[in-house]
Amino acid sequence: MTGTVPDIRDLLGMRTPAAWALVTAYALTCVVLAAYAAPDAESIWPLALAAAVCVTAAVALVAVPGDPMPLGPSIAMASTGLVSCGLVLSVVPVPMSDLSPLWTVGLSKIIFSFMCVRGRVGLAWLGLVLMIATAMTWSGQSERFGFAVLAINAAPVLMGTVFAYTIRPVIRSIYALREQSTQRIAAEAAASAMIEERDAQLDRLDELARPLLERIASGSQLDDAELLECLLLEARLRDTLRAPMLHDPALVEEVTAARRRGVEVVLLDDHGMDGAEPAVRERVQGAVADELAAVADGSVTVRVLPPGRAAMVSVLVSGDTVRRAEFGPDGHRRKGPVGSSA
Repeated sequence: MTGTVPDIRDLLGMRTPAAWALVTAYALTCVVLAAYAAPDAESIWPLALAAAVCVTAAVALVAVPGDPMPLGPSIAMASTGLVSCGLVLSVVPVPMSDLSPLWTVGLSKIIFSFMCVRGRVGLAWLGLVLMIATAMTWSGQSERFGFAVLAINAAPVLMGTVFAYTIRPVIRSIYALREQSTQRIAAEAAASAMIEERDAQLDRLDELARPLLERIASGSQLDDAELLECLLLEARLRDTLRAPMLHDPALVEEVTAARRRGVEVVLLDDHGMDGAEPAVRERVQGAVADELAAVADGSVTVRVLPPGRAAMVSVLVSGDTVRRAEFGPDGHRRKGPVGSSA
C-alpha cells in the first residue's frame, strides 16, 4: 500500500485481486440474470443498462478511495436500486407472475450493504427505501408482498449498519494508533540520526582540535607553524558550518593546501546543491578541487548558488587576472559567457 492512504478497504482486502475477482463474479451474475429475464421483456436494452448500472456501482465500491466514501459517488450508488429496478420493470409485464424480474433488488442490496461498510449508512438506507418503493408501486404486487421484500432485503443492509457503528470506530482507532506509531518511529530515527551526526562531529572536532587545545592549555608559547595551524583549523571549522556541501575530504585537502600557499579561500553554501545526486556532488567537488590546485596566489571564492539558478556552483579566482567557472545542475562545467559575480 505504498503511496496510498489506508482506509476501510485495506482491512477488508478491497484492494486485492480477490476483491476484483468477486466484482467480476458479481458482473457475470448481473449478465446471467439479465439474460434470463430477456425472453419476457419488451426490449433488451433496459435490462442491459440495468446490469451496467449494478456493475458500475460494484466497481466504484472497490475503486473509489476515501473513508467515508466521497459524497458524489455515494449519491450515485444510492440510486442504483431505484434506477435498475425501474429500468427492468419498465419492460416486463406487470403484475408479475413470479419474482424473477426483481433480480436487480437482490443485486442492489449488496451495493447498499457495502455502502454502510464504506461509511454511508444514511444514503444506503435511502437507496433501499427508494428501491422497495419502486418495486411496490410498479410491480403490481400487494402491500404485504412489498413489506416481505423489504424485510428480506433489509437484513444485509442492517448487518452493514451494525458493522459501520461497531467496527468502523475500532478501525479508525487502529489507523490512528498506527499513524502515531509511525510518527514516533520517524521522530526516534531522526533523533538517533542527529545524535549520531553530533557524535561524529564531536569525534572529528576532538581529532582536529584536541592537540592544539592541549598545546595552548600547556601555557607554552606557540611558534609560527602552530599559529598557522590554528588559523587553518579555524577556517576549516568555519567551512563546515558555512559550506557543508563542499566538505569533501579531497576538496578540504586542496582548500587547506591553497591556504598554506597564502591563497585566501572563501566557501559559501546557499543550498543549491542540497538535492543533487551523490555522483553530481562528487563531480562538482572534484572540479572545484582541481580549480583550487591551479591557484598559486590571490583569492578564490567558491559558492554553491541558491536553488533555481542556471548554474549550481561558481568559482571566482582573483589574482593577476580574474576568471570565473560555473558548474550546472548536472555537475559539468558550463560553456560560454558567464556572469560577473559569485
